[in-house]
Amino acid sequence: MAGAQVVWQAELRMFSQFRGTPETWNKLIAPLPGAHVLQTWEWAQVKSRHGWQLLPLVWQGRNGETLAAAMALMRSVRLAGRETGLRVFYVPKGPLLDWQDGGLRRQVLSDLAEQARRKRAIFVKIDADVPVGFGFAGQEGSADAALGLAVQAELGESGWRLSEEQIQFRNTLTLDLSKDEEMLLAQMKQKTRYNIRLAERKGVRVRVAEVDETGLLYRIYAETAHRDGFVIREGAYYEALWRLFFKNRLAEALIAEAEGKPLAALVIFHFAGRAWYMHGMSTQAQREKMPNYLLQWEAIRRLKRLGIETYDLWGAPDEFNESDPMWGVFRFKEGLGGQVVRHIGAWDLPLRPMLYRLYTHILPRLLDVMRRRGIERTRHLVG
Repeated sequence: MAGAQVVWQAELRMFSQFRGTPETWNKLIAPLPGAHVLQTWEWAQVKSRHGWQLLPLVWQGRNGETLAAAMALMRSVRLAGRETGLRVFYVPKGPLLDWQDGGLRRQVLSDLAEQARRKRAIFVKIDADVPVGFGFAGQEGSADAALGLAVQAELGESGWRLSEEQIQFRNTLTLDLSKDEEMLLAQMKQKTRYNIRLAERKGVRVRVAEVDETGLLYRIYAETAHRDGFVIREGAYYEALWRLFFKNRLAEALIAEAEGKPLAALVIFHFAGRAWYMHGMSTQAQREKMPNYLLQWEAIRRLKRLGIETYDLWGAPDEFNESDPMWGVFRFKEGLGGQVVRHIGAWDLPLRPMLYRLYTHILPRLLDVMRRRGIERTRHLVG
């Protein structure tokens, strides 16, 4: 470890802000371990339209090879409508690097902290996809991941804190799409296979959505949010996000229909051999035809044809018990035969401790207000 650290001290000149094109950025990060759609230029571009500033960072080796990258997002902190000159600094699902390289990960985290200090950030937040375990913790068949546990311990010893605001899901389920279709069906729960066949018998058909159907998708999504009691953003946000990713072939939407009427839909993002099921939606109509099950099966088949190897079902409960509000959705995803993956979660490095404590006490209250307003806005939209 010490030797690696000495090497990196000699290579600091290779750390820089990225100056290339959006296409170059995506090509640069795609081969890195843990490459994630939330680290793409397109995701950052959408965020830049909603108050975030972009700071793409690159770490290169002696021969110019890319060893790590981070699309950092910065947002100004305002009080009473006024600029404070302070910022928050967030690397969604990053930084991207080989986390087994202790010298590299320490250097990257150190450089991120230094960049954040220069930008007058209150804290740095990271939430890289580093597993700490697989399966339900403490139950038969579960297993810990030594690397993730070591990273958590190292972060805690270095002043980082497990964040109280886990922006992205800490846990998820993944499907290995390298298996053939028969094996994928066989590993599903019997009820899931039955409901797929039921939807087909009931006349449900799945098609790819057109780019100009983002308005339809949002209306169904808003209906779902109202019915299930979760908060979504305004329509303009999702329509811009979906259109951009559809246009750049980094996402597609599937719509399940019966008798010419849309019953359910999903939006799947894909990048660097992985796919993410981020947005699912359904109407109240003809739910007995089980359109969501056929949607997922057709999504799996399409992703395989695209050469996708891993399908991330995007989200599992923090605590695996029936009291968790995600339990019903989790059971549906579990029926598809996915493996539970537990990650290190989001970690914060307070750079201004007093302001950090103030910010983290105020932010949850603001988020509660925003959630209530969001639920009310959605109710008016579908009411």
